[in-house]
Order: sequence, then C-alpha cells, then structure tokens
Amino acid sequence: MNYKKMITNRIWVTALILILQVVWIVVALLKLSSYSVWINVGFSVLSILMVLYIIGKEENAAYKIAWIILILCLPLFGGLLYIFFGNKNPSKKMRKRMNLAHRRLEREFKGDGRALDEMRSLDERAAGISAYLEGASDYCAHRDTDVTYYPVGEIMFRDMLEAMEQAEYYIFLEYFIVEEGIMWNKVLEVLERKVSQGVDVRMIYDDMGCVALLPQNYHKILEEKGIKCMAFNPVVPFLSMAMNHRDHRKILVVDGHTAFTGGINLADEYINLKQRFGHWKDTGVRLVGEGVWNFTLMFLEMWNTYRKEDTRMEQFRPHVHHPAPFSGSGYVQPFGDNPLDNEPVAENVYIEILNQARHYCYIFTPYLIVDNEMKLALSLAAKRGVDVRIVTPGIPDKPLVFRLTRSNYAPLLRAGVKIYEYTPGFIHAKSYVCDDELGVVGSINMDYRSLYLHFECGTFLYRSRAVLDLKRDSIETIKKSRPVSLRECRTGLFGGLLDALLRVLAPLF
Repeated sequence: MNYKKMITNRIWVTALILILQVVWIVVALLKLSSYSVWINVGFSVLSILMVLYIIGKEENAAYKIAWIILILCLPLFGGLLYIFFGNKNPSKKMRKRMNLAHRRLEREFKGDGRALDEMRSLDERAAGISAYLEGASDYCAHRDTDVTYYPVGEIMFRDMLEAMEQAEYYIFLEYFIVEEGIMWNKVLEVLERKVSQGVDVRMIYDDMGCVALLPQNYHKILEEKGIKCMAFNPVVPFLSMAMNHRDHRKILVVDGHTAFTGGINLADEYINLKQRFGHWKDTGVRLVGEGVWNFTLMFLEMWNTYRKEDTRMEQFRPHVHHPAPFSGSGYVQPFGDNPLDNEPVAENVYIEILNQARHYCYIFTPYLIVDNEMKLALSLAAKRGVDVRIVTPGIPDKPLVFRLTRSNYAPLLRAGVKIYEYTPGFIHAKSYVCDDELGVVGSINMDYRSLYLHFECGTFLYRSRAVLDLKRDSIETIKKSRPVSLRECRTGLFGGLLDALLRVLAPLF
C-alpha cells in the first residue's frame, strides 16, 4: 500500500477533517454540559424544540424519523447535531445564484405545447406525467427527436467519441465522476484537438465525485489547455459542514443537436476496461433533434449560475447548426431534478409510472433504498397483477449499502415484486420501462441521495422506438440475473436488528 499517496489523497484528508469536527463538537458539548445543570437542561430543551421543529417541516417522513430517533437517543446534544448537520437544504447563496440563473433562462424553457396536446389525444395519463414534468421542472416535451438506446457503456462511448469528433461549434460536458485513464484520456485528446480548431469546449465535474480521482484544482489544468472548466460545489471541509447537493448528472451536448445521457461516467470501469466488481452493466441514450434543447438548457443554467457568460441563447438551439429537419418516433422529455424546490420530481415520475402500469414494469437500479411511498407504489402495482421486476447488483460496490439494499427485499417480495441480482457483476443502470410505451433512462438512482439531495437528470420516453429496445435489454438482463427468494432474506434476530437500524439511518447517509 502506498501510504504517502493515501495520506495526501483528498478524500482521506476530507474524511479525517470531518471526523475531527464531529469529535470536537461532541467533546465540547459534553465538557460544557458538565459545568452546569442549567446548561444540561438547556441542551435537552433544545433537543425537544428541534424534534417539534422537525415534525412541523414539510420533508420526507423517513428523513424526519431518522433525525427524531437520533435526537431521542442523544438527548443531551442531539438538537445541536441537527443544527450543524441536519439541514439538507442548499445554502442560501447557492439557492439565490441558481434561482437567478433559472429566471434569466425562464422564457427559453417554454415550448409551443403541440407535443403535449398530441400526447393528450393518445393517452391522458401519460400526458399527465409530461404536464407534471413541465410544471415541476419547466422542461417540456418534444417531438422530432431520434433516440438511440445503449445497453452497455462501451457502445455508447464509441458514439460519444464520434459525435465529439464531428463537433464544429461547441461541446458541453457535465459529469459526476471523471477519472484519469484510457476513457478520459481519449476524451481529453479529442477536446484538446477541438479547442485548437476553435470549438467552444466547456466542462463541469463534481468536486466530491472526483475528489479521490483527479488532482486538486484539476479544473485549472484543463483551463490551461483551453477547456473552460468548473468544479461544482468544491469540497471545503471546515467551511462546509454537510457536503450534500452533488451534481450527479451525466450530460454530453454537441452543437446543440446531439446529446448523450444515462448512468455512464468518464472512468474506465464504465466501459469495462477496468473490472472492479465483475461486468459493469450500464445504460444510456443518445438524442438527436429537438429534445436536445432541454439538455442544453440544463447545462447552461448550471454554467451561468457561476460563470455568467451567455446572454443570447438562440445560438444554442438544435436547428441552428443542423439545417436539415429532424425526425424521430414518439415523444421525449429530458428533465432535471434538484434540491432547490423541495419537490422529488424523479420519485414522483417513478411512482406515477408504477401507478399507470397495466401489464409490466421492469426496473434497473444499483441501489434499492426507498421510502414508504415508493415501497407502497411498487407493492400495489404487484398486488393488482402488474409484473414488477427489479434488477440490482450481484456484486456490490459498497458492502454496507448492498446490505441496506437487501434489507428492503422482503416486504417487496411478499407483495409479489420479483427481484433479481445481476450475476455477471455490478449493474449501475438507472431505468424504468412500462407496457411498451413508457420509459425513463437517466442518472437517478432509487436512493435518498438521488431522489432528494442531488442534481440529477433523466429522459422520459413515450412511444419511442427506444422504449422497445429498453424492454428487450431488460428481458436479456433478467435472463442473466439470479432471482431472489424470500427465504434468502431471513437474517436472524441480530441481522434483522441491523437491517432495521440501517433502514432508519438510510436517509442520513
């Protein structure tokens, strides 16, 4: 083991600093409370007030229950811990900046409404999902968009490189993870070449997602190469007590008319050049056409929140650099989800798809860490005869999280949900497909962080040919996976207690 590298690695330094902060707070409170009974009583009263405050907040019930239990277990200073660590809302500064950037772009989000009207004539409930997405996230539905579905990352990566090679005007990239290796080196080689040709290349990467994978201040290295770059929400341990709200999106936009998204980050395991947990199963989609505009706006909103470079948006529209008319089957609606509005957009879309399902709903997710609302939707769909199947990893990337995922199996299996574990390795895909008509492919895991805390993106598909491609891939993947039986979920007394504890604390992870 390279101890020098381990000591200087930013993620270890960050974790150590956070642990020291927590220890310092706890020791300071214990010392302070020992000086006076009144101080002790004051801390206890504060904890009671915090419990009442939490009960009154409009937040996810599981998150509130987790904090209430923690405060009741630590009545002396649980309330202060909530003040320091319990606020899952973005900072006022971040919220103000992003709201301002969104208002600047507000008129750009509006479509002509024709796609939604056509959807209403076909299926009122499917159109209802689209109307909800437009109302909640501002991203409208589009026609005339060709969608290509990718069952593995290596195939999508080949087309990503080809699209970037053909760029003439701009390339936008927004990723949670970027790691130096074969995949990123090939991307970087293309980006540097395109910069030399005058192409406007911009990149956003999440600082926490890359904290152990890239050198510190890597964005400055890219800037020196001519690539405009921003590290989102930089990790500053002493100034940021709770480093939530990561940019978990995966977006590539080329010249406004072509976009790629899904679960695929820019690191070698995503295209199976490096095997850490067996075969890495991931999925994605390419959009060519009008629907790309939503991804362009998504990127530009984040970019102009901090850089404020663009005053004219018309130059980025899909048709500007693609004079030929677009075509495509069905309707697409790329959408963003974020923690700014306290609206779990992605979870609501997932639940509504389950509520609409008549025949089947197949789901890929690397983590199954869900709240009561999602469990209820999955269970009710299965109980009314819908073939609900969920595929989770066969080889875990995080053992404790895998244990937490498995702890949610039993009630779903009892309700009739079928659960499979992907035998060849790790499934990182995040997708829903329902009744040959509805689908979602994106970056959104079925866990609390993705559904409530992160900046995420997805593509809602209705009657697109890609939906049937997603269905075929789901069936093939299920064939390669092992069905989980209820008997396997028996863990004994202590195992059951551990699972219960993990489920209670899951919203705090």
